[in-house]
Amino acid sequence: MISLAGKAALVTGGSRGIGAATVKLFAQAGADVVFNYHRGREASAQVEQEARKHGTRIESMKADLGRMADARKLVEFTRERLGRLDILVANAGIWNANDIPIERLTEREWDEMVRVNLKSVYSVVHFAVPHMIAQKAGRIIAISSTAGQRGESFHTHYGATKGGVISFVKGLATELARHNILVNCVAPGWVDTDMSASVLRTKAGLKEALVPIPLKRVATPEEIAGPILFAASDLATFITGEVINVNGGSILCG
Repeated sequence: MISLAGKAALVTGGSRGIGAATVKLFAQAGADVVFNYHRGREASAQVEQEARKHGTRIESMKADLGRMADARKLVEFTRERLGRLDILVANAGIWNANDIPIERLTEREWDEMVRVNLKSVYSVVHFAVPHMIAQKAGRIIAISSTAGQRGESFHTHYGATKGGVISFVKGLATELARHNILVNCVAPGWVDTDMSASVLRTKAGLKEALVPIPLKRVATPEEIAGPILFAASDLATFITGEVINVNGGSILCG
């Protein structure tokens, strides 16, 4: 088992899906963890309860990370509760199952996707990095998507934000290397979460989703949390600026 004993981690969007699986796995690996939720207070409480079984400190806070003030408060809360900030997992995001042709994609829909999926990554990184610089070490793992590499027709705003996350990670990796801060990206394909349920839990939707996946199944949230844990661990001390694809073979890069 990879050990994160003594490490303090912040996971955004930790009340469900990939984020919740990451909170629990980090706790199992020995880390103290703060995570935020946006609306799911009950789900957040359940994640706290399950993660605390491993004996580490687990705290949650309501925050809308598309708002700079909330991002600042979340990072400050993490420092107050855990004493330091070693690992940041920027996971919070949204996806809309409805196909939207570009000529019908509204300014409001575009702006909200950018605010939640891209600005939220920038905002929490912006406030977390000074603490990591002061500590002369840190790990940042941002969650992108296969859509960020190949684009996604009828979901172009989603693909654009996830592509932006990848470019942001690559720029940060070279900028922050001198401070011993490693910055990487995990890019899932289809994952069985609440966010994708409207597609994957219908027979037709699941069939279509499996077509480009050689392994012929979708991932579990735990299968994405594993590579996130690896990127945060001492097994990944010479990896920075990379995109770790976790998609069952549907996108083959590099």
